[in-house]
Amino acid sequence: MATKHLTLRMDAAALERLERESERTGQNRSELARQLIEEGLRMARHPGIVFRDGAAERTAVVKGGPRVWVVARVLREQTGSLDDIVRATAELMEQPEHLVRDAALYYLEFREEVDAWLQSLDREAEAAEDEWLRNRERVSA
Repeated sequence: MATKHLTLRMDAAALERLERESERTGQNRSELARQLIEEGLRMARHPGIVFRDGAAERTAVVKGGPRVWVVARVLREQTGSLDDIVRATAELMEQPEHLVRDAALYYLEFREEVDAWLQSLDREAEAAEDEWLRNRERVSA
């Protein structure tokens, strides 16, 4: 993705918090600021979404609910109108419809990113299963 330069002024206390968080996470200050701005913009557009650290990276999470990719995996299997899809997904996941709708609207806007994450998870799961099967064969032999 092409990037452009941004210069901004921050209050000293905010800059200090950014520096401390940069040290804590091991990210350089510019990359952390870019990430936090992007997440802030997404949360402003989707107020029911927050970002949390995960096993591999930060991911979008429905406030009070599951990670967006978890909902998206179920959403993708449903058919019908958005309302039908949200209703069916909420029922299957035993989640309130408003939480599923928040995830669905975020997913619609950032579908390529979420789908790429799901593909990555699927590849990791397949590799782990293959390794488990190989180890099982060695033990059985």
